[in-house]
Amino acid sequence: MARPTLSRRQFLKAATIAGITTYIAPFGSPAYAAFMEQKLLTPMQWDPATGLARFRVDGIAKVTGSKIFARDIRARDLPNWPDQQSHALILRTARADARYTGLDLSRLDETTKPDRVVTAADLARDGVAFSDFYGEDMLLPEGQTPAYLGHAVAILIFHDFARFRLAKDALQFQDDVVKYGEHTGPLVRDPWGTFRYVRVGGKSGYDEDVFSSLKDAPVFPSQMRKQLPVWPDGKNHGKLGEEGMYHAGQLRDEMSNPPENWLVLNRRYQTQSVDTAALEPDNANCWYDEPNATMHMVVPTQSPTEVAATAAGMLAKSNFKTKTLVMHPCYTVGYGSKDHCNMPFYGLVCALYGDGKPVRIANDRYEQFQTSLKRHAFDMDYHIGVDRKTGLIQSCVIDMVANGGGRSNFSPSVAMVGATAAQSIYYLPKSDMTSRADASRAVDCGSARGYGTLQSMAATEMLMDELAHELDMDPIEFRLKNVLKSGMKNTQGAIPAGQIRAEEILEKARNDPVWVNRARRKAEFEADHPGKLYGVGFACVQKDFGTGAESSFAKVEISPKGEILLRHSGTEIGTGMSTSQALACVRWLGQPASNIGVAITDWPDLPMISSGDPYLMSQDDQDKLSANPAWTPALASPASASNSAFYYTHTTREAARLVFVHGVWPAAQAIWSSGLGGGQAAPYVVRREDARWEKGLLTANGMQPLSLEQLAAKAHEMGLLVGAVVHGFNRWQWTEADFDVGEQTERLPLDGIALCFGGGAPSGGEGQGGVPAVVSIDAGTDDSLGTRSISAGSYKFINRKTVYYPPVQRNNAAVTYYSAMSALAEVSVNRGSGEVELLNHHSIIECGSLLSPELVSGQIQGGIAMGIGHALYESLPLYEEGPGNGTWNFNRYHLPRAKEVALWKQTAEVLPPLSETDPPKGMAEVVMIPIVAAIVTGITHATGQRFYSLPVTPEKIQEALA
Repeated sequence: MARPTLSRRQFLKAATIAGITTYIAPFGSPAYAAFMEQKLLTPMQWDPATGLARFRVDGIAKVTGSKIFARDIRARDLPNWPDQQSHALILRTARADARYTGLDLSRLDETTKPDRVVTAADLARDGVAFSDFYGEDMLLPEGQTPAYLGHAVAILIFHDFARFRLAKDALQFQDDVVKYGEHTGPLVRDPWGTFRYVRVGGKSGYDEDVFSSLKDAPVFPSQMRKQLPVWPDGKNHGKLGEEGMYHAGQLRDEMSNPPENWLVLNRRYQTQSVDTAALEPDNANCWYDEPNATMHMVVPTQSPTEVAATAAGMLAKSNFKTKTLVMHPCYTVGYGSKDHCNMPFYGLVCALYGDGKPVRIANDRYEQFQTSLKRHAFDMDYHIGVDRKTGLIQSCVIDMVANGGGRSNFSPSVAMVGATAAQSIYYLPKSDMTSRADASRAVDCGSARGYGTLQSMAATEMLMDELAHELDMDPIEFRLKNVLKSGMKNTQGAIPAGQIRAEEILEKARNDPVWVNRARRKAEFEADHPGKLYGVGFACVQKDFGTGAESSFAKVEISPKGEILLRHSGTEIGTGMSTSQALACVRWLGQPASNIGVAITDWPDLPMISSGDPYLMSQDDQDKLSANPAWTPALASPASASNSAFYYTHTTREAARLVFVHGVWPAAQAIWSSGLGGGQAAPYVVRREDARWEKGLLTANGMQPLSLEQLAAKAHEMGLLVGAVVHGFNRWQWTEADFDVGEQTERLPLDGIALCFGGGAPSGGEGQGGVPAVVSIDAGTDDSLGTRSISAGSYKFINRKTVYYPPVQRNNAAVTYYSAMSALAEVSVNRGSGEVELLNHHSIIECGSLLSPELVSGQIQGGIAMGIGHALYESLPLYEEGPGNGTWNFNRYHLPRAKEVALWKQTAEVLPPLSETDPPKGMAEVVMIPIVAAIVTGITHATGQRFYSLPVTPEKIQEALA
């Protein structure tokens, strides 16, 4: 394969991070264009009549097995890399209760010994270390106790595969390779994070709160004592923390001594540790080109911006002279396992000590189980009080502990989100929610799909089912009495955004034949199937989507031939984001983008900068920093299961809207007027709000339909707007700013824009306010960066005149955007063996307007399968018998099979949007949650027994029925 070189111009289009020029090669880069894009992406076949795509842009590659992942790439595939590929093996501890004293590599002879052994002493000498986010001891120094099972102690590097393979076979699963000394017991450390949300509502769910996190503040510990939080003393009208604790004390006292008319249930729920089981195990392939002071990295990641910044920071602090970082973020599948995963940085270290050769490190499945980020195990105590006469919830107290494992990672925020999500679809007049993420010797945990809400909301739903039973009420009727309605406040005191549709979903589920006829169906099934029990379970939840600091870039351009180019900072992790964002252009430009690039981290056309922590900064700091027109609280969010539909689409559509309003629409007016001759008035009143795309053609009030090719050609000819790069930031509401666009000032839901006009307009030079405009690559040149302009002009950075960032106080809202979903599950339980068969399940979901119904359907099916595994099959022991010992694989870990998910019987209903203007909403995480509780409550209906720990195994059922 020919190996094109990076041109000087291409390298100039790079960012500088920590003093290191950072070049991120996205789609179209010479690094893998020839074998990536030609085999992976297919031009979208789109039907203008229906607005639907026939298949996703990577669909053919997926079903034919030709999709390229980072794991598939070797040094010989990459331009300018050496042909020889080296390989690395990380040695890890299988104990976390004794001091590590060194290695015994005597199992290796002269033919299999490594070319290089890297230890903690090497890293300390050379100043190589994790960033603060990933914690200490990238490699464990001798004489220290491992922080967790699977703690890395050394890296062995081999310059040929055969010796690597033989050495790995000789060392793997052997107990005498890593040596231990004095028994110390596991390390005892303070929790990774602790949170408390107290709310006392007003007279109704719509009145002002007496106290809440949004109105006042969350409560934080005053100190830690014996690894437990010490809360402030309660004092009415004291400091905010004291006042919050006063109300918390009042709530807990009332729960301990409830009014006579209250039903109070105290229940403990436990959820298990789960492997995310991503298709592609963690890997990295990196090359340190020492003569040119350049680090090259090929990595699968959900967060390319974070990896680039962290890698540059590590290199800058080390003794290795590095001027340039070149990173290739590739397609991957994550479910959270590749969001802030530390594997890319182990790959970087391998390269630093690779003797100038590219070094590949790739987990096998044993290693993946031992090291990949896990779903947190939760232990939750629920205390809830309900008025027996009205059936209305009065008060709720929840204390939850998440096992965060050996490194902090996202454990604090997962614990926080678990607590703020626990209310699910219900209005709670008074609540006190505490959550703690503990440090332990278990494998690291991270942002697994569901992000803590799976654990807490499944428990909430199981509790609601039991409450209804105790009150002798229909479970759905009980939920309807307590459902959160639009305008009511959540447990942080924030009013959820938009229409809350959980009530609508409950009404539909209540009338479903499976639910209505469940008693009759139970009797008939059990009569026809002796020895088997039948049950129907139900659950309904709503999950937030977003983090409170969502941000993204998007670039939309139209060529003179009407082709649409789309570039986006979002990353494709298997959700179909690249397809959905191409389709998002249809609303304003009448057809999907045909030239697509994602995972873009280099945005020279819109040189935004970021500093500070968007979650922790003060209002004064935000006000001062925002005076810089190029500043934003966050540059680009990592990809997650649920942030593309709403957050990524916002910037895509805003960029497309700018091109439409200031390019396509005036071009249409010009064409229509010229057709009349002499600039005569049109025979109809033609307003922009009447513009419609019909079958790919633009018309308005009876005017001649025009193709995008006609419109684009005219826009370029007239020097109208043909390209826009935009940046948006959302803290539970979109930032807005005033910009001068042409001769008018517009308030846009964006905090940064750069515009490009057709060949008829003056080009380039200096941007406004002294911010240099970056000259784009000329039309028709090599698109090696994936960010070139297809327009005749160049981009100009447009200074915002005034910006309106959401106040930092909105961080206390924790969440405001929700999607709701319910699940009905029919189950059969074998009375003798305790085995559960999922006979059927039906889901009802609301998620706004659909960008692609097929992608939504796929997410529903895949997410439900994950939920089924969580309810019935998947579980990992936390400690010495668990995956940290390096002996786990799928022979011991039960993922649900096709026959176990009711593959051919399952159904789903998506509520229609309220109107065609509804935004698409994130839904790919909520889909896995209700099925968990629906299965468990279905088992209860079948057996008459309740279960409080997951998964519900045959052994647990046999014990309950004995």
